[in-house]
Amino acid sequence: MRRKIVAGNWKMNNDLGQTDELLTELLKKMPETEASVMVAPSFISLRVAYDALIQSPIEVIAQNMHFAESGAYTGEVSAEMLKSAEIDTVILGHSERRAYFNETDETLAKKVSTAIAHDMTVVFCFGEELTDRKSNRHFEVVESQLKKGLFHLESQAWKNIILAYEPVWAIGTGETATPAQAQEMHAFIRKTVAEQYSSDIADKVSILYGGSVKPDNAKEIFSQADVDGGLIGGASLNAKDFIAIIEAI
Repeated sequence: MRRKIVAGNWKMNNDLGQTDELLTELLKKMPETEASVMVAPSFISLRVAYDALIQSPIEVIAQNMHFAESGAYTGEVSAEMLKSAEIDTVILGHSERRAYFNETDETLAKKVSTAIAHDMTVVFCFGEELTDRKSNRHFEVVESQLKKGLFHLESQAWKNIILAYEPVWAIGTGETATPAQAQEMHAFIRKTVAEQYSSDIADKVSILYGGSVKPDNAKEIFSQADVDGGLIGGASLNAKDFIAIIEAI
């Protein structure tokens, strides 16, 4: 059975005090669930969040990391640094990293390899722009991002991979892919992984939906056969909304 996951990506939000406040509120209201729950605070809050959640079922994960082990990369964070802070999971390839920081599929492939070499779990993000969807290239774009970013991995590495499909046109725009559109793409993703590796690997990998999930649409989206949870942006910054999304799964 595939793991159900709800992961909150806080992006560049919340200072130390706000982080502590939000986590305290989450812990007070955290429902019993069989799903894995994750939160990704900013780098400065990772250890604070880890200490606050150490006795809870919520996992603290990182929003990004560099592919190099160390060196002259001012402002970057390495896998070993994350591991030393007890962080074992990292988001890579988020649409904002691709768009604003020019991260390429080739760069992401190196980041993925470094994370896997350190026995980290990767939440690998990918997805099409609105122009791709309108020109009916969305399947082609997603397949290319998967192949260039992940298909260099050996089969055994896939136990450390979580996929997160982000229709970029549905992030922060007020637009949301319909549950049917989400299911169609998730089924295509699973089929693509099966063709490259095996149906066993494809059936076991969790595929999250990352396109403006909110309390009022979460249940319907999560009910789709190939949707295994969500990568939540803005709604994860509000404890009440994030709890409602966790309950929906």
